[in-house]
Amino acid sequence: MQLLEANKLGALSAMIRDRTEASLAGLSPSAAAVLSMLHFKPGLTTTELAVIVGVSQPNAVRLIDGLERQALIERGKPEGRITPLTLTEAGHAQVQELHALRLAALDDLLAALQPDERKHFASMLDTILAGATTSRAFARTTCRLCEHDLCGPEVCPIGCRATEIEKKENHE
Repeated sequence: MQLLEANKLGALSAMIRDRTEASLAGLSPSAAAVLSMLHFKPGLTTTELAVIVGVSQPNAVRLIDGLERQALIERGKPEGRITPLTLTEAGHAQVQELHALRLAALDDLLAALQPDERKHFASMLDTILAGATTSRAFARTTCRLCEHDLCGPEVCPIGCRATEIEKKENHE
């Protein structure tokens, strides 16, 4: 019956996706991911964001143009062909609101668990997330909407696994 668990996991992922998208305050998931990434990693470029968010370069340009028109991001001084991007104060405020809404919506799902069940579930999540991690690029893409201050490099199962992979690759 392993497929039954996989099917249930699919249902949970649909709930998570729906709640996450509903918490984005009218932004697309891609726009929210761009803002979130710039909140924690200012200076990323359009090309870097396109890869992390999983959109084409032309779509990333349109997305960034729209966020700039909304005064949520600003382009820095071009350095050759590269233009670093940063959030405005309004952009940082938007990200904080997005993170709070997303976390509240997802925390509500966990309310069905008793404290000991929740602790066990958290342990299982860590195992699943670490087991699925294949690279630092995977980590950036997967954690594009995460509140990085909650799940820092020493705690994040995805980031920790990506670091292990990098160390192993550097020693080979």
